[in-house]
Amino acid sequence: MRMGNRKRMVLVPAIILAALLTLGFLMGGQENRDFKLTKNIDIYISLFRELNAFYVDEIDPEKLIHKSINSMLATLDPYTVFYPEEETQDLDFMTTGKYGGFGSLIRKSGDYIVVTNVYKDFPADRSGIRSGDLMISIDGRSLKGVSSDQASDMLKGEPGTEAEIVIRRNGEEITKRLKREKISISAVPYYGMVDDNTGYIRFTNFTQNCISEVRDALIDLKDKQGAEDLILDLRSNPGGLVNEAVEIVNLFVKQGQEVVSTRGRASQYDAVFRTTKNPVAPDMPVIVLINRGSASASEIVAGALQDLDRAIILGERSYGKGLVQVARPLSYKAQVKITTAKYYIPSGRCIQAVDFSHPNEDGSVGIIPDSLTRTFKTRNGRQVKDGGGIIPDVTVPSDMLNRFTSELYVQNMIFDFATEYYWSHPAPAAPDSLRLTGDDISNFRDFLLERKFSYKTGSETLLEELATVAKDEKLYDGNKETIEKLQAGLSHSLDRDMETYGDDVAELIESELAGRYFYDSGMVKYSLSRDSQVIAAIDMAGNRSRYAAILKGKAAI
Repeated sequence: MRMGNRKRMVLVPAIILAALLTLGFLMGGQENRDFKLTKNIDIYISLFRELNAFYVDEIDPEKLIHKSINSMLATLDPYTVFYPEEETQDLDFMTTGKYGGFGSLIRKSGDYIVVTNVYKDFPADRSGIRSGDLMISIDGRSLKGVSSDQASDMLKGEPGTEAEIVIRRNGEEITKRLKREKISISAVPYYGMVDDNTGYIRFTNFTQNCISEVRDALIDLKDKQGAEDLILDLRSNPGGLVNEAVEIVNLFVKQGQEVVSTRGRASQYDAVFRTTKNPVAPDMPVIVLINRGSASASEIVAGALQDLDRAIILGERSYGKGLVQVARPLSYKAQVKITTAKYYIPSGRCIQAVDFSHPNEDGSVGIIPDSLTRTFKTRNGRQVKDGGGIIPDVTVPSDMLNRFTSELYVQNMIFDFATEYYWSHPAPAAPDSLRLTGDDISNFRDFLLERKFSYKTGSETLLEELATVAKDEKLYDGNKETIEKLQAGLSHSLDRDMETYGDDVAELIESELAGRYFYDSGMVKYSLSRDSQVIAAIDMAGNRSRYAAILKGKAAI
């Protein structure tokens, strides 16, 4: 028994102890702080040694330590993250937008893996793989029961290597042999003119050299297509590299202008970022679209252009992430993405949420009391506030799905119906010419009946809870008739829902089909004429007097 314990204790290498103790002595500060650090690291290692030797069941040292690391980092902020060696490629993809693979997105679907998106002109696309295809096996290994993360790891690999993939489509199994390539996802899936004068650029991430795509799109719109003003769509753009954000601002702002500064505890990460080039469009009116998914570098761009009174920000309050992360190497090829500083935009405000503890469901900044915010001024003297995120100059709520269409989306009814439709209908001439017929909508209703689609409305759920509480409190029998009348009046039916929300359902299906027939760019193009925030931005671009008045702080918003 003693020999067995000794062997297991070797699983905690002496080098870890040495490294951790050395770290304790290298950390600067007071002697008391050094002592506390060394003392607690020693306690941690002693504790782990006892668990490893005497815990009733066999433990997995790597799993236990990784969990303790993640729990420790969770007490700091949401963005300081540990990446073991096998996950460092995910960190590389976040910063470069590049990976070795086939150019598709997948998710779990029943027992297998389904393709949810295919990027144009990459191996998956060229081989004929399409959204909705089930992946049955990779290189002879069945994907039955395999998680989407495991399948993703199997699909990725060194560029030039090959894989044999068996897919199932319309009940038929088809074998594809593909060669991996370096996949670089475009930061600009679509740009074009939305009316005679207004250009539009959909910009999705701040990866390496994304500036070249945005610059090329802007020059083409301005010099070749005659754009006199621009809508820059940063909605749901999660951010990325700060230097790319500075370059984007530099497209519209003169050389030498401070865009953002970073300040932290370690002075090596303090920096001031300024524009370094002559702008491409120094005078073009710009409307920037943001929402709760616009974060980090997106907020730097929107916030800097707002502080400099160079653009009107339209949409919803942004995410509220103003923290700088730096990837630092660890032992055994692991890495940590660690928060080292905060971003400050030209007015002096920080976009970081002041409170992590009460976020919205999507993680974005929640309601911030006025007592926790401070007021700053833009170049023209307009008042702007900190406390979390960028508050738009013109607030326009996003188009929200109702409960019925949300359930159709979440339960993959829209996706699965679009798969059947795609293989039975030829491609339309253009994304914006996609129109479902009355027969198509009727077929979708029959499809829902066949799939036994069901859901509960919010009203039905609340009434069920009311009935349960009333029974517990012995009040149900006396109010049974009233409760049952309410339930009857507020109950839903498929036919009623389809009649009430038919237009919304048609738009969701058409949008999905636009992506199937015309890739991501087609989905964006289809949505433009139906998007309330884009429509509001087009109206703003066409009203130059209001645009100018807002930037001068003289317009009623």
